[in-house]
Amino acid sequence: MSGSATARRRGRGAQPEGPRATFRQLLPFLFEHKRTLIVVAVLSVVGAATSLVQPLLVGQVIEAVQSDTGIGILVWLLVGFVIVSSVISGFQHYLLQRTGTAVVFSSRRKLIARILHLPTSEFDARRTGDLVSRVGTDTTLLYAVLTQGLADAVGSAVLFLGALIAMLVIDPILLLLIVVVIGISVTVVVLLSGRIRTASTAQQEKVGELASGVERAVGSIRTIRASGATERETAAVSELASDAYGIGVRIAKISSMVVPVSGIALQLSLLVVLGVGGFRVAAGAITIASLISFIMFLFLLVMPLATTFGAITSVNQALGALGRIQEVLDLPTESQDDEAIAAALPHEDAAPGAPAIEFRDVRFHYPANVVAARQAAAKEARNLLADAHLESAEDAAPTVQDHEVLRGVSFAVPHGSRVALVGPSGAGKSTILSLIERFYDPTGGSIRLHGHDARTYPRDDLRANFGYVEQDAPTLAGTLAENLRLASPEASDADCERVLRAVNLGDVLERNPLGIEAPVGEDGVMLSGGERQRLAIARALLTDAPILLLDESTSSLDGVNEQRMREAIDAVSTDRTLIVIAHRLSTVVDSDLIVVLQDGVVVGQGTHAELVETTPLYRDLARHQLLT
Repeated sequence: MSGSATARRRGRGAQPEGPRATFRQLLPFLFEHKRTLIVVAVLSVVGAATSLVQPLLVGQVIEAVQSDTGIGILVWLLVGFVIVSSVISGFQHYLLQRTGTAVVFSSRRKLIARILHLPTSEFDARRTGDLVSRVGTDTTLLYAVLTQGLADAVGSAVLFLGALIAMLVIDPILLLLIVVVIGISVTVVVLLSGRIRTASTAQQEKVGELASGVERAVGSIRTIRASGATERETAAVSELASDAYGIGVRIAKISSMVVPVSGIALQLSLLVVLGVGGFRVAAGAITIASLISFIMFLFLLVMPLATTFGAITSVNQALGALGRIQEVLDLPTESQDDEAIAAALPHEDAAPGAPAIEFRDVRFHYPANVVAARQAAAKEARNLLADAHLESAEDAAPTVQDHEVLRGVSFAVPHGSRVALVGPSGAGKSTILSLIERFYDPTGGSIRLHGHDARTYPRDDLRANFGYVEQDAPTLAGTLAENLRLASPEASDADCERVLRAVNLGDVLERNPLGIEAPVGEDGVMLSGGERQRLAIARALLTDAPILLLDESTSSLDGVNEQRMREAIDAVSTDRTLIVIAHRLSTVVDSDLIVVLQDGVVVGQGTHAELVETTPLYRDLARHQLLT
């Protein structure tokens, strides 16, 4: 890969610093499991108490040996406290591991629910792989918050304070020296923790970009291989992995400076205690038993300190990931949009004889974040083509401009009629169907369903009126039945077979003994392009919706199957309203109404015969398709 190509990739990979979460935003995830955490805290306190008793018992055992008195009871007590402390520690570890897993599960469930209810514009503005990364990788970092010291902070605090008080009683001078050493180490850790959080956020952003790159490459693997672009894509995705690796190394370097701090603090403290403490024993200021007890308390003092250092590191990494999680959780859902709109638009009484669907001076332009995302994707495509030394890079991937897609569109669709939308690519035909489905709302004018403003309907209720077939309708991995029952989960096997035969997919049923349980493969790879499109139409027919929206429903069909599909649509369109988008005018010449669009404006309405006479654009389209 050339240096200029690498520079371009690094340039477009540069992202503004991601959102940061605060510790307060982490608390709701923990409070969901507050009962378990209370039990952990109690166990932590009890465990701390049993640990604090042990140095005192050791001191008494030493004094008993020196005075030649019995030590049996003291030894058994010491053994008992050691066993109790170990059992408590094991059970506490289990509770923390289980709770950590539960926190990850609940955060993933919330995130999945939020993502699947986001407005369509968010999916158009964000990369799929990045959203998947937030559900998988980012949520996993929340696990470390509980399993690396935060949840048993109460017990650690008790252990720390208890050891501190005991050391103060034994020898205040030694304690003062220890406090100085520990204070320096704590200052160092606090200074490093902020850098860890920043680097962790950047790493999660890079992991999201990497997931998006892999998703893009795997999803287009046939096109990539057919274009001879395998090596270029491998290099591009590998560079994203390299960027994530580089930030991971930076985090490792910062964390590696935190880990020795506790070790150095312990070693220096121990050297100070042994040196100064030995001198004080020789001077008669303290006894040997007291010095040994002090050393044991020193370990109990440093142990929670080391745990705290680890917790600071893990919490800062988790807060970096939580910022990305919280960013999605804070986005409004479609239902929240519905509530706001419903409050502003009261439901009106429908006028008698109102059309099934009516557009009134509808204007629309895509939101700024969608335009920016499309411009970035176009720029990336141009850079990839430039890396491949293609001279037509600019023409192959033009920049997306921010302009009105629809500019005052008005037309009406009577009940039970068949209406066709025709016009050149980019005229706004598919956008009209997206607005009918309320994937977006118009930026001006209104769309009315049965005489009511469509925005007064909850989206789920509105969409129940439509059977919608996209231009590139996806086939879900699974079986024929699973694809058909996506919108009609209660449909019987007989109903599934009926709609499949209605769209001329009977041969698909017969070529596999599994029938409707036959697998279709990832993205429907076991079906032809025409079969995938007809399967999507069958899925829409199975809903028995009163209005069918078909976007280029016959674009992947040959002449024979196109004719059969037209016959099937004729059969199912009885007592239904049908809106069809088509480039092949032969499929819509018999429509009740044809709406001709150009550059987001209606330039003609009428039947085929009327438009040939009155609308130059339609006349040209018909002439080129030999229909005049």
